[in-house]
Amino acid sequence: MVDLVTEKRFDDITVQNLIERADIGRSTFYMHFRDKEDLFQKNWEGFLDFCVEQIIWDKVGQGSFFPVLFLFDHLKDVQPFYRGLVLSRKSEPVMKTGAEYLSRKLGEGLQANLKYHPSIPIPILSNYLATELFALLKWWLDQGMPYSPERMDQIFHELVNPAFQSLKH
Repeated sequence: MVDLVTEKRFDDITVQNLIERADIGRSTFYMHFRDKEDLFQKNWEGFLDFCVEQIIWDKVGQGSFFPVLFLFDHLKDVQPFYRGLVLSRKSEPVMKTGAEYLSRKLGEGLQANLKYHPSIPIPILSNYLATELFALLKWWLDQGMPYSPERMDQIFHELVNPAFQSLKH
């Protein structure tokens, strides 16, 4: 799918295109996915799940606890895919569903791993983290990636760590 999105608009991609490119049978595709949207969403959620698994929960509020470097570095490598999503008018919905899904997963992680009871409700904290990340990511991609992934990791953590540090007081 990533290759196909760089070649043509998402709406113009068919399941037939996908199965030919993946060299699998139609029944194999439908055994795992309802349609191309389901394939896209499951892969997107799987990627976000992997990111959440990389969070260093003991460091929340200090240093680099969220895998921003990994995320930005990966997206730098698939920049043509993002441009394809923009051309397909799919980037906004992808960012929105990504932030919603990530917020839910972060809420679960914060609930299970925070060693203190924050003064701000966890659903608000998780929404803040997810939307901050996606806002920064969208800005970075739309601006042509003017800063390195390493610098974006620093910027993200400089923005969010003070909020988490203030919750302990």
